[in-house]
Amino acid sequence: MANDASPEALISNFKYERLLNQDNSGCRIILLGRIGSDQALLIAERAAFSDSENHLAQFASSLRNVRGIGNNDIYNWLLACSDSSTSETQPPDLKLTFISPCTEKHIKKYTPQGVRLVTETPVIYHKYIRPYMIQQRNRLTWVFNIIEGRSEQDSVLYREHGEEGFLVTPDLNWDGKTMFSLHLLGLVERRDIWSVRDLRKQHVLWLKHMRDKFLDAAVKLYPDIERDQLKLYMHYQPTYYHFHVHIVHVRLEQGMTQATGKALGLEHIISQLETMVGDDQAGMADVSLTYTVGEASELWTEIFLPLKQGKGVVV
Repeated sequence: MANDASPEALISNFKYERLLNQDNSGCRIILLGRIGSDQALLIAERAAFSDSENHLAQFASSLRNVRGIGNNDIYNWLLACSDSSTSETQPPDLKLTFISPCTEKHIKKYTPQGVRLVTETPVIYHKYIRPYMIQQRNRLTWVFNIIEGRSEQDSVLYREHGEEGFLVTPDLNWDGKTMFSLHLLGLVERRDIWSVRDLRKQHVLWLKHMRDKFLDAAVKLYPDIERDQLKLYMHYQPTYYHFHVHIVHVRLEQGMTQATGKALGLEHIISQLETMVGDDQAGMADVSLTYTVGEASELWTEIFLPLKQGKGVVV
């Protein structure tokens, strides 16, 4: 093919050989192929969604081949095709999350906002954050649906029952097949541990047992992955106040959810608890934690901003 051939002509003559790489979200692929006798790379990225009002108004109704893949309480997950001319056999190019009815908290979470770095001391935790957590505990219907066997049981990959029981299920942000973007979720059955703040030295053996079971389950279910290709972490602040562990491939791209100031490694927490001064009741409630919060979040508007301004906090 001549070097002065048009890009359109080059693309039409590209002969695919193999996939070189693909990002975790499936929005970018790199293909190796040939143009005649020459090797060639084709890097494809999904174009940005149009933000025109006319397009957005018709977006939902224009979807084709919509297929539900899971639902729990107000949350629904679906696959769909964005091309209205698509055939019934065309694979989906969109993964949808549908929340209905959504709350003002959901709207704030998904609206662009500034981010602040805050330090939560033990005093702030006990005086303000813990009461805030108590208020949020009525929003866990979907979690208890999974734990109590009312929903998503087909997706439970591993389970241990009992006071220290837990289960492993795929995170619904994972496509279920791309191994280097593997993302599993470990949910504990017990309800006395809401976040890392509730972990004490007495929980070290349980945490180690759970860590080993998480890793064993993952490598058994996905033989192409080895234990040292997985990392385990928790969020603080978490999205919801029921203790859970994220189990992800080490190659999973580090977005905001894995960044410093949001994610705490399980191994680090275990080590911190083991070396902590005090008896078995000493724990993470006794240390200061620094993390990021959105300016629209209640943690910022109702607690940390008033503290910064020297005002009273009402929880």
